[in-house]
Amino acid sequence: QVQLVESGGGLVQSGGSLRLSCAASGFPLDRYAIGWFRQASGKQREKISCISSSDGSTYYADSVKGRFSISRDNAKNTGYLQMNSLKPEDTAVYYCALELVSCSDSYFAYDYWGQGTQVTVSS
Repeated sequence: QVQLVESGGGLVQSGGSLRLSCAASGFPLDRYAIGWFRQASGKQREKISCISSSDGSTYYADSVKGRFSISRDNAKNTGYLQMNSLKPEDTAVYYCALELVSCSDSYFAYDYWGQGTQVTVSS
């Protein structure tokens, strides 16, 4: 049974924080890069962060750089996205996705996707 489940979303005020989790079951997470994407209503899915499997290198989109932090705990088969200083423009459905080793810019390259978790930031 292969599953990838996001959790930790919710409603917060501008300036608040949330910690998203991406829990994998049915397969080992340690061989995959973990990407985080978001999709706001009516807009294209956007890559916002990624952590590689090979060297642990990280990527952040300019829109979240300095505010978000990506990490992973392979022993728990879980990835995390810490989101601080949230803004109303961060409102979106957030998805985690997996790709072997690398951190592709294209969502087409990712092999597994979670169901998404809603993040809403009020003004």
